[in-house]
Amino acid sequence: MTEKILVTGGAGFIGSHIVDGLLRKGYDVSVLDNLNPQVHGPNAGVPSYLDKNAEFFLGDVRDYDALKKILARVDVVFHEAAAVGVGQSMYQIREYVETNSMGAANILHFIANEKHHIRKMIVASSMSIYGEGAYQCPQCGQIFPRLRTIAQLKKREWEMICESCGKTAKAIPTSETKPLYPTSIYAITKRDHEEMFLSTGFAFQIPAIALRYFNVYGTRQALSNPYTGVCAIFASRLLNDHSPMIYEDGLQARDFTHVSDIVQANLLALEAGREADYEAFNVGTGVGIPIKTVGERLRSLLGKDDLSFEFPDKFRSGDIRHCYADISKIGDILGYSPKIRFEDGVKELVEWVKMQTAEDKVRTAAKELEEKGLIL
Repeated sequence: MTEKILVTGGAGFIGSHIVDGLLRKGYDVSVLDNLNPQVHGPNAGVPSYLDKNAEFFLGDVRDYDALKKILARVDVVFHEAAAVGVGQSMYQIREYVETNSMGAANILHFIANEKHHIRKMIVASSMSIYGEGAYQCPQCGQIFPRLRTIAQLKKREWEMICESCGKTAKAIPTSETKPLYPTSIYAITKRDHEEMFLSTGFAFQIPAIALRYFNVYGTRQALSNPYTGVCAIFASRLLNDHSPMIYEDGLQARDFTHVSDIVQANLLALEAGREADYEAFNVGTGVGIPIKTVGERLRSLLGKDDLSFEFPDKFRSGDIRHCYADISKIGDILGYSPKIRFEDGVKELVEWVKMQTAEDKVRTAAKELEEKGLIL
């Protein structure tokens, strides 16, 4: 009998790609999505890219009664639904906590209190729960710093300074053992996701796995959402012949991971043995790429080399300097190995972007953050 799988947020960017991967494997897939206007546009229907072989349910994870009717029918849950946006989460605090933490709580409340046959849960976590990445100080060795001070940032000294000796520290791969220092409401709710699923799964002996996604990019990103990933934000600006805005000096590095590798990790988690139960795994490439380099590559491939970058000489409260993944754990236990280099994946992204239209809302979002005191 074919297993029934639910993907919450399955009409979104990452969720829809996971749906495709599950269908290719022969699973019976259902999707629950609220078609959030910030992601899908006002009055949007089911997106054309969502495979018609997946059964679609329009609904919200905050609606317990609707959610439990769907959960009663499935064997496995991929929980991808979440309000996404680090900066926005710092002033839409109740919205983010209700959607993310309470949405997760509804799923787990059902599992704890209702009859079901769910045998496994895979939850989307985030690299944002780390806060800053791991660093190596030339004098003190490996360090796990908190955020840079406002005083340091106001002096436009961007790199991480060791709190103990004052020397400049170098970023190193961040492993799952690093202490978690989430620096936004969004990050806190993703930590909630992870810890709630793993602890509830363990208590009720339902295998649960958390996947800590690093900076995901690829087709189907919401180009008109100014709070989405940096690749989509830059692409939206460039499509509209606007200069990409870069805070700090553009040398802050992130781990850009193609959505197909996120799908790979999810399928491996689904099929993993007991050694993966109740574990959290980084999903990335192990390579840190400066934000400015990403912008330069997108600008070149989109044929917009005449556009210069806009450096406001400002910084965003809560922003980290560097974070990229140590992927040895997921490689050893799940057999994961990233397949798409950024140089290749960004070409695919650009070919898709060229066929899209996007409303550039980046400056409006920046103004909102500045008015809230979150850009300095």
